[in-house]
Amino acid sequence: MTQDDKMVGVVLTGHGGPEKLEWRSDLPKPQPGPWDVIVRVRAAAVNNTDINTRIAWYSKSDRKDDDATWSGKPLDFPRIQGADVCGEIVAVGREISPERIGERVLIEPCLREADGKEQKMPWYFGSETDGGFAQFTRVASRHAIRINSDLTDVELASFPCSYSTAENMLTRARVEKGDTVLVTGASGGVGTAAVQLAKARGADVIAITSPSKSDALHELGAATTLGREDDVVLKLGANSVDVVIDLVAGPKWPALLNVLRPGGRYAVAGAIGGAMVELDVRTLYLKDLSLYGCTVLEPEVFENLVGRIERNEIKPLVAETYALEDIGEAQASFGRKGHIGKIVLQVP
Repeated sequence: MTQDDKMVGVVLTGHGGPEKLEWRSDLPKPQPGPWDVIVRVRAAAVNNTDINTRIAWYSKSDRKDDDATWSGKPLDFPRIQGADVCGEIVAVGREISPERIGERVLIEPCLREADGKEQKMPWYFGSETDGGFAQFTRVASRHAIRINSDLTDVELASFPCSYSTAENMLTRARVEKGDTVLVTGASGGVGTAAVQLAKARGADVIAITSPSKSDALHELGAATTLGREDDVVLKLGANSVDVVIDLVAGPKWPALLNVLRPGGRYAVAGAIGGAMVELDVRTLYLKDLSLYGCTVLEPEVFENLVGRIERNEIKPLVAETYALEDIGEAQASFGRKGHIGKIVLQVP
């Protein structure tokens, strides 16, 4: 392998702490399959999925290496993580028009096509297949979405994972103009995205966050903010909101169903407050509630998101930037939760 066939990047060598992230300067450059494109990565953001995958948080078995991915399969090591990517196409497979070379793109992180095959259960970019924590990455052409924007690479890299997750939750829950939407974990990447995207749909947004971040959430479009320790039923009243967008779960979860109006919709894509909750089934069926677990993106979600970015309906929130080789420091900062928005890595 010549020097031109190599690239720098970070590989995950196993489940565990930050010591499992290894900087390498001799990684082989990916080569495109017939329906693939090669993207020169310019920036890639940090998110919960990268860390949860590293520590095997998704596993439900005693053997953490048995089912530690979103698809419930073992993770192959070494693995290049990184789900949030902005870059440009530098090479294409034989079935893809060479006119795509030079396009600036965002990569859709939920992959319905990977390794030249349609996936029955979609793969996740940077989990079941290599992602963006390296100079180059390979992805099916259909998942590299062209974007026309004046935003920087770092700013654009803040969008793919968090904002598509939020847009998917709002799509599933059928959020529309006039709805009252309660967002938990509202100061995180997905939470801030959900606040903006719900506001862009014409909804009235109530955000749950820490008091120190309340002003920032108002600026993003929240009409009301609540503290994390507040009793939402006492503050808002029972049967007072149309939709709950939940990223927290945990012991306060029953109250989220109590504040939903009859016929209300609940969507969840995270459990940072605790994965086990208590459900009174009578609340569920007597109020005719709909509950949506949201992982796989609906087919229209990512292109709809790119359209909103191009129309400047939402704005990027970049809290901090780091060099790719400082990924351990970046993830440590992410874990302290002192920021609002995204932490982004610049790729050399």
